[in-house]
Amino acid sequence: MTSPAENTADVVIVGGAVMGSSTAFHLLSDPGFRGRVVVVEKDPTYRLSASALSAASIRQQYSSAVNIRISLYGIEFLRSLGERLAVDGERPEIDLKEGGYLYCATEAGAPVLEENHALQTAEGADILLMEPDGLKARFPWLNVEDLALGSWGRTGEGWFDGWGLLQAFRKKARSLGAEFVKGEVAEVEREGRRIVAVRLADGTRIACGALVNCAGSGGRALAEKAGVAIPVQAKRRYVFTFTCRDRIENCPLLIDTSGAYVRPEGEGFICGASPEADRDPDWFDEDPASQEIDFSFFEEFIWPALAHRVPAFEAIKPGRAWAGPYDMSLLDHNAIIGRAGDMENFYLCNGFSGHGLQQAPAVGRGLAELIVHGGYRTLDLSELGYERVLANRPLLERNVI
Repeated sequence: MTSPAENTADVVIVGGAVMGSSTAFHLLSDPGFRGRVVVVEKDPTYRLSASALSAASIRQQYSSAVNIRISLYGIEFLRSLGERLAVDGERPEIDLKEGGYLYCATEAGAPVLEENHALQTAEGADILLMEPDGLKARFPWLNVEDLALGSWGRTGEGWFDGWGLLQAFRKKARSLGAEFVKGEVAEVEREGRRIVAVRLADGTRIACGALVNCAGSGGRALAEKAGVAIPVQAKRRYVFTFTCRDRIENCPLLIDTSGAYVRPEGEGFICGASPEADRDPDWFDEDPASQEIDFSFFEEFIWPALAHRVPAFEAIKPGRAWAGPYDMSLLDHNAIIGRAGDMENFYLCNGFSGHGLQQAPAVGRGLAELIVHGGYRTLDLSELGYERVLANRPLLERNVI
């Protein structure tokens, strides 16, 4: 980008991982949009992005209708991904496996599952409630002695290749004309209620008609540069892998009553959990310590919990593990999407709290509609807007993993 004309973009998207690439794709797929889209990504390897490092799964088992609707569209999109994101006849593959989520509940937690189930099925999700006998019949390897109820996604829930989804969105967006630029935003130029340009660390200035914050773990810092405060903090999350001596047939993504989760991955399993607040470290991209792994968390909490729920997991062989960013919405564990208050052309896409990959299709489409048409045309995402932050009005989600 050398000439003044080239340094003007209709939309600048900061962050080129799954959210930024989805938004770029949906913008350039909209018949009403004829502009130039520039995506600024500080690390095109995506080595430390949540899109590349998460457990990559999708569920409808939420307690809020908007999240259920987002994921219902998401599974439809993922099922038809090869057709939607094909480039020159090459169809991307993400190895989608609809093994379902299985939430386990004791007597105390059963009413929550029942209440959530009523909403989920009313929205069209294919979720089954099962009592202990039914759980044991379907999952004979499961310890149900202390369970009162289980909630299982028969279809529409499962896991996939998150890296493959990111690359598919990115490749398709580039084929439609999106320009991906390596760089880091050092300054956001604001005039009144408008963002007029961003300046990169190398001095490059890009004037913009709209700015979209898809910066992931850097989202809060970017918003601050524009004079906007968002309650988002990047946390560190661990993913552990292991193999099991015994074969576990038809294992879903299991969420134990302790909060620990496990799902199949190839011939083995991956697992994790959200730690208690007193051992929940922040994530900093530039700090090598953020990539350090607390193996004691697996040994003292995750493994015992999973071995109780699945006795076969008492005999396992631990494998590799990694740490990644988890962009937590401190207000309510739900994303902040849409215009930043009274800002006319600054859009937020932050704080997905572990839901980013599965929500990328619907959120990218929604942001494109908001930018091009001035409002949501398909799925109304306004419940996730910045207005609830200003009003301190959380959108409570019971099923936080």
